[in-house]
Amino acid sequence: MSFKGTPNREGRKKGTPNKNTKEIREAFKNLIELNLEQMQKDLKELEPKDRLKMIIDLSTFVIPKLKQTELSIDNDTTFTPVQITFEEVQHIKEALESKY
Repeated sequence: MSFKGTPNREGRKKGTPNKNTKEIREAFKNLIELNLEQMQKDLKELEPKDRLKMIIDLSTFVIPKLKQTELSIDNDTTFTPVQITFEEVQHIKEALESKY
């Protein structure tokens, strides 16, 4: 059996979702939605430490992970401290309290 048609040598355009991935995500979403009550019951039956671990593990599917960042300080950098008076701190505090 040979391929018939014109092969797409350029691939998908950037940003075009993969159909299989989209279908799998939708099926998984439906599975979770249909079994939400059972999952809640199962979670309640777990020990507190296991329940917390499960919630954290499940959260990775909902909340994006933060990337680890590295901070480096060049030894040649000079640091100039800023001096602020008590009155300036009070003024900043009042400004923040009125805004929030």
